[in-house]
Amino acid sequence: MNVRDAVEADAGRLAALTGAPTDVMRNLVHDRTVRVAETETDETVEGFVSYDAKNSTVHVTQLEGDAELCERLLAEPRRFADREGMEVELLAMETDDAAKTAAERAAFRRCGSGPRFDGDRTVRYRWEPTA
Repeated sequence: MNVRDAVEADAGRLAALTGAPTDVMRNLVHDRTVRVAETETDETVEGFVSYDAKNSTVHVTQLEGDAELCERLLAEPRRFADREGMEVELLAMETDDAAKTAAERAAFRRCGSGPRFDGDRTVRYRWEPTA
């Protein structure tokens, strides 16, 4: 897998991965830091992570892919946060086993429940840089 910055042309594939409208994904690419993982052979985007930073926390806003790919993608906001001395927060849907597994493998600690989205429960994870 190759990880790179997302570009506007990726919006259609991001929409296909999430079920969200293409224009929403196009806005995501413009408004957030978005890194995509693509196959090296045919450059098909297989997953992505989007995040932004506010105050002293990097917030992962979307994470898409299988557990192994999500774990690799979580290295992107962690790397940024580590350089800036910030923490990373991730909200995973209670039913999203790939994101929860990836967070735990990537040294995020589960720190309780998060808010509900459309009635569905979330789990809050945090990662802190090493001292």
